[in-house]
Amino acid sequence: MLKPTYAHPQESYAALPTSLEITKIKTYIKDSWKTLSRSNNDILAAIVDPKISPVPAPPWTIYISPLEQKSRIESEFKQILSEQAFNQIKIRILPAKPEEIEKHALLYLPYPYVVPGGRFNEMYGWDSYFILVGLLRDEEIDLARNMVDNSIYEINHYGAILNANRTYYLTRSQPPFLTRMVLAVFNKTQDKQWLKSTLRAIETYYKYWTTPPKLNQETNLSRYFDFGTGPAAETLHSEYKAKLGTHYEQVLEYFRTHKQVAGYNIEPFYDSEKDQLTPLFYKGDRSMRESGFDISHRFGPFNADTINYAPVCLNTLLYQMEIDTAQIYQILGDKQNAQIWKELAQKRQALINQFFWDEEAGLYFDYNFQQGRRRHYKFATTFYPLWAGIASPEQAKRIVNNLADFEVPGGLLTSTEVTGNQWDAPFGWAPLQLIAYEGLRRYNYTQEANRLAYKFISLVVKEFKEHGTIVEKYNVVESNSNTTTKINFGYSSNEIGFGWTNGVFIELLSQLEQFY
Repeated sequence: MLKPTYAHPQESYAALPTSLEITKIKTYIKDSWKTLSRSNNDILAAIVDPKISPVPAPPWTIYISPLEQKSRIESEFKQILSEQAFNQIKIRILPAKPEEIEKHALLYLPYPYVVPGGRFNEMYGWDSYFILVGLLRDEEIDLARNMVDNSIYEINHYGAILNANRTYYLTRSQPPFLTRMVLAVFNKTQDKQWLKSTLRAIETYYKYWTTPPKLNQETNLSRYFDFGTGPAAETLHSEYKAKLGTHYEQVLEYFRTHKQVAGYNIEPFYDSEKDQLTPLFYKGDRSMRESGFDISHRFGPFNADTINYAPVCLNTLLYQMEIDTAQIYQILGDKQNAQIWKELAQKRQALINQFFWDEEAGLYFDYNFQQGRRRHYKFATTFYPLWAGIASPEQAKRIVNNLADFEVPGGLLTSTEVTGNQWDAPFGWAPLQLIAYEGLRRYNYTQEANRLAYKFISLVVKEFKEHGTIVEKYNVVESNSNTTTKINFGYSSNEIGFGWTNGVFIELLSQLEQFY
């Protein structure tokens, strides 16, 4: 087995996995791609939605875009389903406005895809990137390409890559990893015709993120912003706790006894006279779910102030999108358009360093454009500018000097704050382990990167040995997967599967094997 060197030998580490342990977990992951795959051939499995109650009786609705022909889709399903299965579904055309939907249901996608697992039985926006990374390492190239083609389909037919393909997600997207996915598949297939076919959707999706209301015109930086209003439908059942109520009821109870949360005055989010959450709270809550980081106190109490922030993560991803699109045009021989996209990236790089970099702290922080200042909330998204190559060598060194704030026995903490929310301490999530690892490696902090990777790999293997599964998130402080009792808000379950942990594990392992 590979032998790492540690910068701090006195620190205790989990035992390194043996070759046999690695083989067992790789087999589990390889088999999981089939278990977690959904397609129109087994549409009844895809229709199941654990987040909604009560479970509707058949026939179950599948919504299609108004751009599709209902007769064609019905014919497609008749050809691949038994008569009994076909009679249990009903194809309906989406209403013009999401609020006109009477009962939420599955949105049609033409190609097979991989779901995260557990309560997440849909194709998710940013999960798909980390899943795709694992699929490509496992040579599941067709399935990886299908994931990209479904993302392109969503842009063309539903207006954006959705949070996931259910109707209650139509009002928001998720962190934009599209061009990373496109180039990753192209690097395997070298199919230039396919690559060219993605450009229109890429530019449409880029515009989605870079025009108001997603664009904050004062800074020329983008923000997360859900177009819907009121409570997020998927939370009302799935984020319910006995005796405590829904997530929103728990937040209400918390606000009743706290005038401030994480340094924030709660008045904009809680109307104490009426004892109710404000429309601004719900807008922020929805937009926080678009960020993928649900929930923390990163953007104020329970992320309720999300819409007033330009986030490090989102704008770094848009920089990467600009760099990637320039590369795509370069590959296709269009130097003029390649130069246009390079210049967009250069402008955004300057803005990221202007608004997010904090020289005194030596970290990147999110920028509250309403208050005109950075929020000094230490979050692992500070590693995104390293991952994308935005930081200078001096800035990278400053961030590495702060690594001890985030590094614990099981890998990298998401934040340094303990709030009872799952995207804060003591929790660690696979995507941020990979982002930090690749960012540190990019700036030649190889020892630090490998140390973090080995910690997380060892944690995943240890818990797999004990429970026989890979899960959504981990307590990286205590090095276990027993997260439920420490999560007070949102959903407290630790879902099994799990798509992006599978993908990150395989990718980290492959990169380490290449390096030693």
